[in-house]
Amino acid sequence: MPEPPQEDTQPMTIQTGDSIPALTLTEATAEGPRELSTEALFGSGTVVLFGVPGAFTPTCSARHMPGFLQGLDALKAKGVDKVACMAVNDAFVMQAWAKDQGAEGKVTMIADGSAAFTKALGLEFDLTARGLGLRCQRFVLVAKDGKVAHVAVEAPGAFEVSSAEAVLAAL
Repeated sequence: MPEPPQEDTQPMTIQTGDSIPALTLTEATAEGPRELSTEALFGSGTVVLFGVPGAFTPTCSARHMPGFLQGLDALKAKGVDKVACMAVNDAFVMQAWAKDQGAEGKVTMIADGSAAFTKALGLEFDLTARGLGLRCQRFVLVAKDGKVAHVAVEAPGAFEVSSAEAVLAAL
């Protein structure tokens, strides 16, 4: 007798057409951490969210964030209302990174310290063996009025499909 099919217990990665999960996020601001609902961030307009494994990490600091800062005007010209960055870091680290990168007031910094939003998106990445714990995969997501219009997740160690240039080409 064949075995019954096993239930897939792996989280599903968010897909084009899906609604953004309803959660309360933490926004890192110059005034300190502030609650921000996913409805407030993604509910209307076009939002580009890029996720990084960690603030101050080499590729994130040298290429990912700088690319989005350099591409802000081009993204806005293509109809993007807001650009946000997320990492599984606390709000104080995200704010320090925003200041270090010159991103204050330009990029909405999302601190997902407990990885709740990362898990809801199905984009967690376990780097415990490297001393980094649970992290967010490197990805980019474009949401229009609360629905995913585009999502691209990098292969481990890669930086191609989630760059500002790749988002511009996809818009």
